[in-house]
Amino acid sequence: MTTTLPVESTTPTSPAGLTNHPLQVFNPQGAIPPLETIMKMHRNMVMVRLWDDRSLKLQRSGRIGFCVTSHGEEATQLGVAAALRDNDWLFPAYRQHGLAMWRGVSLLDLAAQLYGSADDRCEGKQMPCHWSFADKYFASYSSVIGTQIVHATGAAMAAQISGNPEQLAVAFFGDGSTSANDFHSALNLAGVRKAPALFVCVNNQWAISLPVEKQTASETIAIKASAYGIEGVRVDGNDVLAVYQAVLAMAERARKGEGPALLELLTYRVHPHSSSDDPSRYRASDGVEAWKSFDPIQRLEAYLKYHHAMTDEALKAIWEAVEKEVYEATDEAYKVAPPAWETVFDDVYSELTPQLEEQKAELLQHESGLVLAHAGAFPL
Repeated sequence: MTTTLPVESTTPTSPAGLTNHPLQVFNPQGAIPPLETIMKMHRNMVMVRLWDDRSLKLQRSGRIGFCVTSHGEEATQLGVAAALRDNDWLFPAYRQHGLAMWRGVSLLDLAAQLYGSADDRCEGKQMPCHWSFADKYFASYSSVIGTQIVHATGAAMAAQISGNPEQLAVAFFGDGSTSANDFHSALNLAGVRKAPALFVCVNNQWAISLPVEKQTASETIAIKASAYGIEGVRVDGNDVLAVYQAVLAMAERARKGEGPALLELLTYRVHPHSSSDDPSRYRASDGVEAWKSFDPIQRLEAYLKYHHAMTDEALKAIWEAVEKEVYEATDEAYKVAPPAWETVFDDVYSELTPQLEEQKAELLQHESGLVLAHAGAFPL
């Protein structure tokens, strides 16, 4: 028997931007998942937060070359993850590693990819924090704007054709991607075919330096769904229970063959766009501070404490335990050497061309010198 908590308001006043009546649960509306699920959501949101903090420190200290964080956007990941089935395909943008965590990807696996070590599933051939876990139905991160939206439509149509219409394909993208051709092409085709797909727009209100009001003249992103004949839902993306409820409802529709949906998860990009960005050059700090007070983890913790499901001491213990896990995994993964040099020739051709065979032989001939040169840049 599962335990559920009642729905009562524990939210602060909404900051500017959270308008046009997005779906909320913390301001009473709708059913919520069992307490066990909520607790798992919370722990994973904490893990994403601390993982991102650690990743940024690793980048700033020169251990990795690049990272993208999702501070303040954790609910947009875990609310979706909890509402899906484990075999639903995920087509992320670049702030969805919480879904991989939810599905059981180890922190060591995640950390190996940051370093591009010999344990990296991508064999060091991807940018840091561009994960891919086929066994978890987690496609590679996409840095190219909007391409993953088309991929999701194709995967959803493939599920229909193969006789598995209940297997969803879920695309994630930012508000900036809604201006890309792929967004329009994918939603139009998915709507026509009633493909079992969900299109999740994480509207964090900034496409690098471009604010959303200069991105579109539409009143909301969700309203764009009407042009394609599909469902559109606007959700408070900092309310993890509302995200869960909305995704669960739209997923059920799609599995029944009632067509795809566009979900706009309204949140805010608190951190820079990436470790290469300086947002102080293009936006004021007052908006950032307003949204910090609307923090999704703080809201969920306030809710759990209000209903006596957690104490301050228990919450503190969770943060400390997760932080220990994150640091141990990233420190352990750092000890692993880089991939062997010759692996650069793998996974391109089934049989190497004569030119590549010659180049590989030349590389192996000079391998010892390369290893010595690299050791200084990658100390163990």
